[in-house]
Amino acid sequence: MARSTAKRAALASAALLALVACGDGGGSAGGGGTLVGLVTKTDTNPFFVKMKEGAQQAAGSTGATVQSFAGKQDGDNQSQVDAIENLIGAGAKGILITPNDSKAIVPSVDKARQAGLLVIALDTQLEPGNAADATFATDNYQAGKLIGQWAKAKFAKEGKQAKIALLDLNPNQVSVDVQRDQGFLEGFGVDVKDKKKIGDESDPRIVGHDVTDGDPSGGRTAMENLLQKDPGINLVYTINEPAAAGAYEALKAAGKEKDVTIVSVDGGCPGVQNVKAGIIGATAQQYPLKMAQLGVEAIAKFAKDGTKPQNTAGKDFVDTGVTLITDQAAEGVESKDSAWGLQNCWG
Repeated sequence: MARSTAKRAALASAALLALVACGDGGGSAGGGGTLVGLVTKTDTNPFFVKMKEGAQQAAGSTGATVQSFAGKQDGDNQSQVDAIENLIGAGAKGILITPNDSKAIVPSVDKARQAGLLVIALDTQLEPGNAADATFATDNYQAGKLIGQWAKAKFAKEGKQAKIALLDLNPNQVSVDVQRDQGFLEGFGVDVKDKKKIGDESDPRIVGHDVTDGDPSGGRTAMENLLQKDPGINLVYTINEPAAAGAYEALKAAGKEKDVTIVSVDGGCPGVQNVKAGIIGATAQQYPLKMAQLGVEAIAKFAKDGTKPQNTAGKDFVDTGVTLITDQAAEGVESKDSAWGLQNCWG
């Protein structure tokens, strides 16, 4: 039996290394025996690169070892399922995950928790939220609401009627996508009807929704599609700043970039530079480095004494903060300028 157990452990370790070698994830290490898995949506989006950096920093201070994995693209659930399976087999103490599909990944998360691992969702809540032991995230609804309030104040001041395009993530309507979209619309004064569903609004100011996969090429295509529907679009919400960059390129190609206000969520250094350049009117800055640092620290503590993290008072997750960044301050909407944003981007 001892030989059989040793053989299974060796096979699990080999599978873990094979998954990394195949390019589904990259390794990062601290210097200790507590293995923590970091499973992000992709390994190319700068947001998740910064998240990995935060995990590495916390690994160094806690004596943990971090093993990183990612989906092949946004929406790739299977690679995340494979990563969880291999982390269970390798004896990880906990997993940090930004789910590509906040519902489909739940059976794998359940399996990890049943095996004794602490599972913490980062940035994107699982559905249901209590499928994870904890969530460390931006208040994504509030992030959307802030840019919606800012846009509402700007359009009111300028006496303009909005024609709104919403550039969302993907058809799966994962929690982060829904929360940002619906928060923006509520902030702008739209009746969102069901807050857990994108696209059921009947407000005539909404031209339409399209999906971007959270990247520039998707943002450009989605913007082109919606401009064909209504060339008079003058307000664009985007799920994140890479999608915003693509939307801007489509607007520029159509000669409309000076007539349209773009708002977004992320607050990464490139995105804040685009605020400074006037490409993005306002963005809601979040802090992925902090999310990952806190996550690794929480798993290290759990491995030491069994303590699980506690939610922020009044919320069902640990709120890691959000700040509106704009160089066009709006009355009644608290914000910081791009200089502040560049000093604090993703820290």
